[in-house]
Amino acid sequence: MTKKKLVFSGVQPTGNLHLGNYLGALKNFVSLQKEMNCIYCVVDLHAITTFQNPTELQKNVLETVASFIATGLNPDKSILFNQSSVSGHAELAWILNCVSRIGWLNRMTQFKDKAGSDKEKASVGLYIYPNLMAADILLYKATHVPVGADQKQHLELSRDIAQKFNNDFNCKDFFPLPDPLIPKNVSRVMSLRDGTKKMSKSEESDYSRINLRDSSDEISKKIKKAKTNSEQIPVSLNELEKRPEALNLINIYTEISKTKIEKVLNEMSGKEYSFLKMKLTELLISEITPVGKEIEKLLKDKSHLEQILKKGKEKANIIAEENLKNIREKVGLI
Repeated sequence: MTKKKLVFSGVQPTGNLHLGNYLGALKNFVSLQKEMNCIYCVVDLHAITTFQNPTELQKNVLETVASFIATGLNPDKSILFNQSSVSGHAELAWILNCVSRIGWLNRMTQFKDKAGSDKEKASVGLYIYPNLMAADILLYKATHVPVGADQKQHLELSRDIAQKFNNDFNCKDFFPLPDPLIPKNVSRVMSLRDGTKKMSKSEESDYSRINLRDSSDEISKKIKKAKTNSEQIPVSLNELEKRPEALNLINIYTEISKTKIEKVLNEMSGKEYSFLKMKLTELLISEITPVGKEIEKLLKDKSHLEQILKKGKEKANIIAEENLKNIREKVGLI
């Protein structure tokens, strides 16, 4: 690889990726591969911090790869592989467990959110997984990491760990301090049933999200049933911000149509939300159903997807092993 900026990002194989994943991550991944060297990883080791059905996990890994490719990721331009196939991730995670501090992990808000009220029953893996995330990034000496707001704290931890390693082992600048890549114009995609919550596969109602494999009919029904209110679309953004569900639909419309929100409000203010829903449905069907059809097509040839992962693993392993050799020497491991 050349000395261009190096991007690393990982996506958990939860199966059936949705519109939030598409607008918040996948489209950005495709854009980045045109500008930088990119390594994209299906983080199956992160997934098992909570129990996964083994058969479902394997299926979800392949579906995530299919979703990457269907949205335009080119495995000949970017390295695409699953995390557990490169053992260096787990090895470096252990080394970094010994560098990272408990006080740092205690400040991670996402563990508190995911563990809930009974954190004593949470897995140790869930608690220390930010160290594994740091290992994912630092194993390749990535310079940039695309992150959403909910992962920014973990990237800051990765920078702290990198800095402490460099200081502890007297090797200034050995690990670069990775910078966040936060898309400027991408709004968080919220639930279609509750505009204060992020769109998520874990929400019980399937009507809360648009899945990448949804049919035209399913998209149409979900947008029709999406929560709004009986008032007309307001003129000002300030007024719209008081209506989170309506704001969410307009944000999705602006993202897909690549139109500024002020222009959308100029065109739609005073109209009923049924008009917005009709226009949004047309856009979503045009944008999402071709992706879903491509995912279905790719999943029919699992050996092709497995071959992509195998080639990606081989490329990733070359970089990982070279860096690990130097890391072991720094630490004093024979």
